[in-house]
Amino acid sequence: MFGNRGRTDEGVKRTRETWLGRMASLFRERGVSRETWDELEEALISADVGVAATEAVLRNTQERLEAEGAGAMPERVLGVVKEELLSLLGNGESQVASVLDASDTRPKPLVVLVVGVNGSGKTTSIAKLAQLFQEAGERVVLGAADTFRAAAIEQLGVWAQRLGVEMVAHQSGGDPAAVAYDALEAGKARGVDVVIIDTAGRLHTKSNLMEELKKIRRVLGRLDPTAPHLTLLVMDATTGQNGLAQAQAFIDAVSCDGVFLAKLDGTARGGVVFAIGKELGLPVAFIGTGEGLEDVSPFDPKLFVDSLFTPAAESRV
Repeated sequence: MFGNRGRTDEGVKRTRETWLGRMASLFRERGVSRETWDELEEALISADVGVAATEAVLRNTQERLEAEGAGAMPERVLGVVKEELLSLLGNGESQVASVLDASDTRPKPLVVLVVGVNGSGKTTSIAKLAQLFQEAGERVVLGAADTFRAAAIEQLGVWAQRLGVEMVAHQSGGDPAAVAYDALEAGKARGVDVVIIDTAGRLHTKSNLMEELKKIRRVLGRLDPTAPHLTLLVMDATTGQNGLAQAQAFIDAVSCDGVFLAKLDGTARGGVVFAIGKELGLPVAFIGTGEGLEDVSPFDPKLFVDSLFTPAAESRV
């Protein structure tokens, strides 16, 4: 699995055209003045990079340029800004990348637990993940552990049918941990490669939900002490900074490994990716770039930053 340039470009299109791509053109067209720095700060914050991350990027950029004696050469300034933004995202070699590598050392089945609030695009993101694994030639089982909403089980069932994968489900209102256990047990019995488990997404302020998520992890550990091997938090990119508090509650409850950032194509504030790295300390693992099953890409930090700052005409070359 690897980042897809076309899908990444599409995902960041609105952010690039509204804010950051415009800044790249600005740097090319004129020298760097105090006004330029102010406009850059405004663009970063408006793109939802976040105040803390923006201040860090600007401070570090100015300090590096001063130390280099580089003055205010526009191309160099832009290059350092991109490097500083990239540093917020890590180098891409995370826990996520290591467990997704279909090597002999990877657990079988790989257990992916998916969490997030209702309405974040969680169930559709699970379907996209299943499709992505299938494209890589892997067999998938889905676990419908969002038992609090009958509609959630039905929705996941529709996706399972479309994808041609097995789904393990109980009746609405059943024990979510029992569903997770049965899904992993089925995955083991059938020799599948990946088990993806959906979970309830009630408001993060409901402490019983967080306790239920912890219970799911404990129960999975009875069949495989190392499971779940990957816990993904689905976030809706269109909520921007507003989604960070909700995300932190899930992180505190279930120790997430990475973020699936859904609906990135629907916002001009894709800079929230950097806020996630700075404020949540989590890598973005996948980005959703449209409504189709194929509209997903493993996240490539360098590709993402390059796409953000490349004017649209150039990105299609």
